[in-house]
Amino acid sequence: MYFFDNDYMIGAHPEVMEQLVATNSLHTVGYGRDEFTQKAKELILKKCGLREGDVYFLEGGTQSNLVVIDRILDYNDGVIAADTAHINVHEAGAIEACGHKIIALPNKDGKLTHQAIKEYVMSYLNDDTCHYMVRPAMVYISFPTELGTIYSLKELKRIREVCDEFHLPLYIDGARLAYGLASRKNDVTLNDIASSADVFYIGGTKCGALFGEAVVTRRPELLPRFVSLIKLRGATLAKGRLLGVQFLSLFSNSLYERIGKHAVDMAMLLKEGFMKKGYPLFIDSPSNQQFFILPNDKIESLKKIASFELWGPKGETSTPVRFVTDWSTVEDEVRALIKAL
Repeated sequence: MYFFDNDYMIGAHPEVMEQLVATNSLHTVGYGRDEFTQKAKELILKKCGLREGDVYFLEGGTQSNLVVIDRILDYNDGVIAADTAHINVHEAGAIEACGHKIIALPNKDGKLTHQAIKEYVMSYLNDDTCHYMVRPAMVYISFPTELGTIYSLKELKRIREVCDEFHLPLYIDGARLAYGLASRKNDVTLNDIASSADVFYIGGTKCGALFGEAVVTRRPELLPRFVSLIKLRGATLAKGRLLGVQFLSLFSNSLYERIGKHAVDMAMLLKEGFMKKGYPLFIDSPSNQQFFILPNDKIESLKKIASFELWGPKGETSTPVRFVTDWSTVEDEVRALIKAL
């Protein structure tokens, strides 16, 4: 079988595993107070071009989103996001469970536009009954989006301008950040992400780590007593050095960049193959997630040799599907899948 379900089906990249094994027998203090975690924080801030700021390591994306959003917002505040956003669709109501409404706005190719943000905030401010409405108090976007699309630097700057105009913190979900940065259509750097977002996270779970995400902020004052809240929300890892070791490895020897490039190269090979065989795109994604519309009989035949996901309910004759590549995707397997079409 060839596996294209998602980018976290397999364990860690061999270079990450090598460092975990090499440090396995060492005794270190817990809760991220070890030397590996401190070095990883310093390295990440340097890579982001941040002289000041802070880095926090959490086990997963949902925990990162929940704890960051919960810390920034007052209890009855809401967060603006695209209707396709991960926090709105695939996090089981985690944000709402903390008392924060997700203000879902229509997406454009999976993205949230600066116009949509501005129009919503203006309508809120101009409503005489706004005191009885959930206040839009921060903006959430992801890079790449749930549909694999990426924001251009121009789009990112426009969103930043709107956030500055209305004093809204901007939070970027970077679960698949490596693949967005590696996209051949991308003109955004890690430094751009770090300078545009008030808070963002660097995905590890989907980008070569066994687990873990690095929450980065250039404005630590937005996250007061953040370590305490991480603990309160059950997101503190006692063996915190496991996160530090992994991110120290990911950001050494250009590993994070290499992981992203390989996955995107395989995704583009896959995309080209499907299109040459006449199968239309569901959406034009430039990153490691590829979406096609396949006849249902072709889906059933492909399932005999490959695993992948249906993207939504099955249609009467055809259905959107998603194929995902990662660091472990083998070129020969991609070509074999294309041949089977």
